[in-house]
Amino acid sequence: MPEDQGAPASPREARSSPDRSSPAPAASPHPQILAPGSPVPRRGAVRASVPQKLAEALSSQYGLNVFVAGLLLLLAWAVHASGVGKSDLLCVLTALMLLQLLWMLWYVGRSAAHRRLTRPKDTHAGARWLRGSIALFAFITVILGGLKVGYFVGFSACLSVTEGVFPVTHTVHTLVQVYFLWVHAKDIIQSFKTLERFGVIHSVFTNLLLWANSVLNESKHQLNEHKERLITLGFGNITIVLDDHTPPCNCSPPALCAAISHGIYYLYPFNIEYQILASTMLYVLWKNIGRRVDGCRHPKIQFKFRGLAAGSALGLAALAATIGVVVVYLIQIGRSKTKSESALTMFYLYATTLLALMGVAGLVGIRIYRLSEQSLDESKNPARRLDADLLVATASGSWLLSWGSILAMLCAKARPAYTWYNLPYSVLVIVEKYIQNLFIIESTYREPGELSDSIRTLRVVTVCNGSDAPLASPGLKGGAAVGEDVAPQDGWVPPAADGSMCLREGSGEGDAGPSWEGAWGPAGRPHFLQGNVKRSVLRNVTAFLFLCNISLWIPPAFGCRPEYDNGLEETVFGFEPWIIVVNLAMPFSIFYRMHAAASLFEVYCKI
Repeated sequence: MPEDQGAPASPREARSSPDRSSPAPAASPHPQILAPGSPVPRRGAVRASVPQKLAEALSSQYGLNVFVAGLLLLLAWAVHASGVGKSDLLCVLTALMLLQLLWMLWYVGRSAAHRRLTRPKDTHAGARWLRGSIALFAFITVILGGLKVGYFVGFSACLSVTEGVFPVTHTVHTLVQVYFLWVHAKDIIQSFKTLERFGVIHSVFTNLLLWANSVLNESKHQLNEHKERLITLGFGNITIVLDDHTPPCNCSPPALCAAISHGIYYLYPFNIEYQILASTMLYVLWKNIGRRVDGCRHPKIQFKFRGLAAGSALGLAALAATIGVVVVYLIQIGRSKTKSESALTMFYLYATTLLALMGVAGLVGIRIYRLSEQSLDESKNPARRLDADLLVATASGSWLLSWGSILAMLCAKARPAYTWYNLPYSVLVIVEKYIQNLFIIESTYREPGELSDSIRTLRVVTVCNGSDAPLASPGLKGGAAVGEDVAPQDGWVPPAADGSMCLREGSGEGDAGPSWEGAWGPAGRPHFLQGNVKRSVLRNVTAFLFLCNISLWIPPAFGCRPEYDNGLEETVFGFEPWIIVVNLAMPFSIFYRMHAAASLFEVYCKI
């Protein structure tokens, strides 16, 4: 093309030569060149996102500072620092909850006043089953608040008023927050974005501090019980000093107060899961502020309870075995040295068997995905990204404990017989979580089965035609949602090559739709068709792993912790260093199992 017919190379040339004319712009990989007389793009449009980036950075730093200050206050109370009492800690937590309550009420009121406006939604965030789970945990948290109020009434003669105000405030905070998440978890906030960023991030770290407070209280209770049991295993050289915060006065009636005190610690695991689950949902809401969403329709996830006989039976058997093992463990541990060693041996054998089965199931699922050509979902999804990051991050807690146990086995001078079972158990904990994380992450990034079948249909038709036509066709114009039949529109049908069709209509209940025979991919290998058998195997694998993760969540959540009772690690590393490691890593290990179970449930609904 002659040089004088092209468009000017810059806006300056466009302004200096207004008489030049140019043809219609051709497709080019280079940035678009402005035609003469066209408006110059405004720099303000490019800079419009700068304040929002600054607000995101400022709000995240504000949240981190609140969290770090709160953690230091928790640590000061835990180590009995002078001038820091429990009432000071509860005052700070109550103030943070009240501030979050004010923001949530303001947001709910403003949303109600503008309810007629159409707001964008993130269809991946705040799934119904997720909101149902948080509502269940919140209900148990409200019961926990009632028990704490009863505990305060029984010891009111020697407790600060803040210990009665805190559970009441926490109960109101829980009820309002559950309503807020149930109604607004899918919101993509586009107005008052700077204010909303600070409000949401404040809510995230407030819930994290409440989670840390619950973890600390529950860990101190478990540690006291552990110290009382150590002497039965023959570790008499460890000084037993109870770190107790029991009120210095009597409670009446004593039997009721003892029941309330024990009930509080049995409900703490559910409260811990509620706080961390609420913080993750709020974090997704924070990431969605100001986000631009595409106009495509997203799949609607549905739960199908079909073809789950094998996976459900094995998973329920594992769950029943877990309950039996936990009951026997808690009864025998600490009674005598012989009973404690037999309880530890029983737990290691049970956990080793279960972890081995879970690892095999995960490998089967990964292998099926490797053999299939199921499409990948590459859309932007903050909730999915957070789930994957949390899986790897929280798994590091168990990996830390497992490597500590392996190192203790290698370095110990004396190894009792029951401690040898700890070695395969620790190795399998590392391997099983590695395999399960790969299976879950790959599953979440796969397109749902029915939509992937439709995409593969177009690929096979293209191969049969022997052409390089793109996959987009009139039959998929506008995009098809999951679960909908991808039917030809406007009479469009795939052309045949040499008068022969590769398309064969499926018949019978087992066929999910049209199928192709003899179709080969570009690499010369056959296409693995989506079928009910493959989906059934994946569903059974997912159901089994789901129930097994619930099973492995129960023992540490309710006091069955061999990392405490084994004793070998404490001899090698020292009592206090190992207890610090366990107290830091155990909350992440417990949360991993519940989070993995939630992710597997979502994976099952997509298969």
